Amino acid sequence: MAASTTWATATALGRRNKLAGAGMVLVAAFVIMAVFAPWLAPQDPRHIDLPSRLQPPNAAHWFGTDELGRDILSRVIHGARISMLVGSSVVAGSLLLGLIIGSIAGYYGGFVDKFFNVVVMNAFLSFPGILLAIAFVAFLGPGIFNLILALCIGGWVGYARLVRGQVLAVKEREFVEAARALGASDWRIVTRHILPNVIQPVIVQAAIGMAGAVLAEATMSFLGLGVPPPTASWGSMLNDGRAHLFDSPHLVLFPAAAVMLAVLSFNFIGDALRDYMDPRSRIEAGL
Repeated sequence: MAASTTWATATALGRRNKLAGAGMVLVAAFVIMAVFAPWLAPQDPRHIDLPSRLQPPNAAHWFGTDELGRDILSRVIHGARISMLVGSSVVAGSLLLGLIIGSIAGYYGGFVDKFFNVVVMNAFLSFPGILLAIAFVAFLGPGIFNLILALCIGGWVGYARLVRGQVLAVKEREFVEAARALGASDWRIVTRHILPNVIQPVIVQAAIGMAGAVLAEATMSFLGLGVPPPTASWGSMLNDGRAHLFDSPHLVLFPAAAVMLAVLSFNFIGDALRDYMDPRSRIEAGL
């Protein structure tokens, strides 16, 4: 039932918004690349072939080779695995932490709300999230786990603010008061009555957040604070190729295009979800 509902929603989004349809196709392609990278990549992305270094796109290497003779197409395909893994993990971790803190602050209010909203959230918002991530990874060292944790630390505040505002609006509704009058526990009220009614804007934020997480991972890898070499990553490929920007622009072109398409696809899906979940827009479209 859930799978059929999800498919129906995706089909409706694709029919209503062509950009969203294109975004879903691109996301599906990136996910397939990430899951089946060892079978889709024509060569080992870590194989060094110095006599073939800096070759332009040709029949043997569709995207050309880098300064060490490694196949760029294979590295782009394997880079999708890192970007999708880090992006989904960061969004899941940030969303979970934001749901917990935002629900607690919005539901209990008073001192609890002031502590989380005024003190904790404002403290995190006073520093740019990417700077927090850079400081965290620089302190603990590069690695995929440290990268995910660092990006979660800087990314949960937006979800918490959104959930807090939604919970504040819903907790005074009649069905919540009825559940409280019947003796339902705070846990049951929040999980069974409040969160299901505030999750729609959170899903939209998560879809758009995937674009930000993919871009943040590429930024961190570009700065040398992502996954350590020789693991392929779009950001590290951009960093490696910037020294050959003018004599071998294909080193930068293909990983940059992958980052751009991934970010655009998630933004298209997020915008379409926002319009689809707006009741007024659905009525106007006849959905």
